[in-house]
Order: sequence, then structure tokens, then C-alpha cells
Amino acid sequence: MSEEEWQALKPREPSPAQCCGGGCRPCVYDVYNEELARWERARAARDKSLLGEQRGESSSSELSPDAFTAFNISSVRQLTEDTYQYRFELPANGRLRLGLGQHLVLRGVVNGLEVQRAYTPISPGNAEGYFEVLIKHGELLMLASGTGLAPMLPILQSITDDEEDETFVTLVGCFCTFEKIYLKPLLRDLARYWNIRIFYILSQETSLENLPWSYQENTYIGRLNEDLIKTIISSCRRKPFVLICGSSAFTEDMNRYLKAAGIEEDSCFIF
Repeated sequence: MSEEEWQALKPREPSPAQCCGGGCRPCVYDVYNEELARWERARAARDKSLLGEQRGESSSSELSPDAFTAFNISSVRQLTEDTYQYRFELPANGRLRLGLGQHLVLRGVVNGLEVQRAYTPISPGNAEGYFEVLIKHGELLMLASGTGLAPMLPILQSITDDEEDETFVTLVGCFCTFEKIYLKPLLRDLARYWNIRIFYILSQETSLENLPWSYQENTYIGRLNEDLIKTIISSCRRKPFVLICGSSAFTEDMNRYLKAAGIEEDSCFIF
């Protein structure tokens, strides 16, 4: 191979925007350094076969922390004007085996440029033979009841960690009392971002005056009902894509309220 051909195979260094800044292990820069080292060894030996590992040519469903693995896209579903749900195949009915809050770094070529981004899978943790990610832009409405807050947080953090992500998010957290709100410091920090709004619905509190003043403006007493859903949706900048997580009764109620507010079922995702 000529030097020009070797240079064409050289890995491209990620741009600063491709790093989420979340302390990932491996970071996109770690992956780049590994690939660069493999390329340098292959070039020094003049042995192109040494690049095979770099290209992720593996059929294993196990994710590698050191190299990218190729997966086939089995379907792309357009959820809103600018939100898509991608399903990737896992061979032999494998599982993704990611823990809560972990995310993937996906790499592809867009308009001739290599792009890498971190995404949190939205498929169930025990899904066999596939995994799904939500490639989102525009606006998200998150409806969470109690511990249903958990799967929302990695998505929120992936948005705030990416300075180029301009997704607007409205999180509505439903809890019994103020004391039952999970992870208050983290939620308070997330709410400081220009594109994140957080509302609290407290079903067993009796008065806003019992709450710290900083919570009173964005907290409602009672239950999340149809009228309040309509009010929140009307305050969104555009028609949102909705993520729902909670009990079966909560999910059933939210689906009914959203339908009354003009949000169709294909614009919702239930965890």
C-alpha cells in the first residue's frame, strides 16, 4: 500500500463537541488513541490485516470498551418531525448488558464527516436480540412517577453534557410529598440549564407555603390530571415527544390525558 492509502485509513481525532464530558470509560478520545496505536503498528509492519480489530469486525453481542463493534440497523421509526427511534440487531438473541445510567458511543458518517455521539438506550435492559436508541432533537416531555424518575436522568444528563444539543426538556415528577422527591440536588442542578424545565406534582402536600420558596413556583399540589397536562403541553415551544415511566395505573392515566391533549400514541414512549 502507498503512503497515501495508509493515510486514508488513519483514524480521525474526535472534535471537542464529540466528547460528552461525563468522564466516560472509555471516552471517545480513549477509543481514538487505541485505534491510532493499532493503525501505527499496522503501518509500521505494512500489514493491513492488523486493522481488522480496529474496524470492529466482530459478530459478538458483547460490547468492547476498546473498539467499536458493527451492528445492523433493523428499523428506523420516525416519531416526530425531528425525533427517530433506531433499532439495532444483536446477534444470537444477545443482550446489551448495560447497567442503569450507562450509555453507548455511536459512530457513523454524516454528509461525509465522521460523527460520534453518546446515547442512552431506551430499550428494556432484558431485551434480547436488539437494542434501541432515541436520536432526539426538538422537545421532550418526561412524565415520571416516583422511581420512574430513574430512566429519565441519564437522558437528561446526556443532553446537558452536550453543548451542541439544543433539545428542550420538560420533566414532570410526581411524588407523594416534598420529602419523597428523589435526588433533589441533582434535579436542582439540571434545572439551571437554559433548556431544562422541571415541575413537581405533590399528591399529599396540603399547601405550597409549607415548601421552600425556591420550589413554590414550579410545584403543583394534588395529582397530575388532564387539565394540568394540557397546560404543560401548551407551554411547550413545539409539540413534544413524550417519555412515560411509572406504575401501570399512572401510565394508563397519562396515555388517556395525552390523547385528550392531542398527543398521539406514536409520539409517546413507555419505559
